[in-house]
Amino acid sequence: MMRRIDQFLYRKEKSLWERVSLFPLYLLSLPYGGAVRARSFLYSLQLLKKRELPCPVISVGNITVGGTGKTPLVMALAKGLMARGISVAILSRGYKRTKTSEPVVSDGKTIFLSPEESGDEPFLMAKACQGIPVLVGKDRFINGQLALQRFGVRGLLLDDGYQYLPLYRDINILLVDSTIGFGDYHLLPRGILREPLSHLRRANLFLINKAAEPAAYQSLEKKIQEIYPGAQVFHSDYLPVSLVGPEEEQEGLDSLKGKKVLALSGVANPNSFSSMLRKCGMKIVEEVIFPDHHVYTTRDISFIQEKAEGVDGIVTTEKDMVKLKKLDIGHPPIWALRIEMKIWEEEEFLKRIVSLF
Repeated sequence: MMRRIDQFLYRKEKSLWERVSLFPLYLLSLPYGGAVRARSFLYSLQLLKKRELPCPVISVGNITVGGTGKTPLVMALAKGLMARGISVAILSRGYKRTKTSEPVVSDGKTIFLSPEESGDEPFLMAKACQGIPVLVGKDRFINGQLALQRFGVRGLLLDDGYQYLPLYRDINILLVDSTIGFGDYHLLPRGILREPLSHLRRANLFLINKAAEPAAYQSLEKKIQEIYPGAQVFHSDYLPVSLVGPEEEQEGLDSLKGKKVLALSGVANPNSFSSMLRKCGMKIVEEVIFPDHHVYTTRDISFIQEKAEGVDGIVTTEKDMVKLKKLDIGHPPIWALRIEMKIWEEEEFLKRIVSLF
């Protein structure tokens, strides 16, 4: 239940002692960086081949570990395109899912796989995106072909696709979390970068998320422009919508305003989740934090109930709720905070995507 080490790595400023203690990880980052650069170079020379699908492919990804808002953006794009009469399917790897040969999470009407079989995010996307097929699997080309043949969609959205180089994409959207940026600019495992910052140049569009205040994103935008002059940078933030119960019952955000709550999360950036609850007027008296993609057990539930004594409610994320609803928490009541991503320059942003069709 402790905050994970990557929360420490997210910080840009570190003391001398912290930098010294991280030196062994820096040594490990050198071969990792070499392998990442070599792989990208081989694809750029076409010595490693990219396969191409006969439809527009839009990739949503990031260059750092942890959550930057990929899933909310994919859902926003899917719904935005559907509202404009453009049918798409979502292709996801299905991180940490149990092995199954069935790639179709949802045909847009029926959900066929459990959260464990599909992975947290694909299940959440299938639940939230009615009318939009969701498929999981490592081979996005095969799943893309399947989506085109079975569902007759006009385009494909790659969830967490920035590093998936074997598949050609028409637009690369790179998400950056304004609260963590690029950390202290070091590669894994020393820092939080999955690729060198020079690889930002593969992106066609940048979206800085959690950009509520100019001070939170202006220096980050400047850094992007230094590396990639002329980059198209857009901005977004999360908008809390409602509270959702285990049976999809909904309550207004005001129902817990001023109330004592336990903040429960198993996400990459728990600080951001807790901050959002405070902005909604909730009084967080306890925080229980699990690792990202955590699989909850009955033992976890006992621990949560112990920590929740005396609170008016437990508030978690929708991603966590899909797993928690199978376990009986009982009392106090548990709610998931439903959020939507609001893109400030939404029309201009979507215009770039729609122009592919």
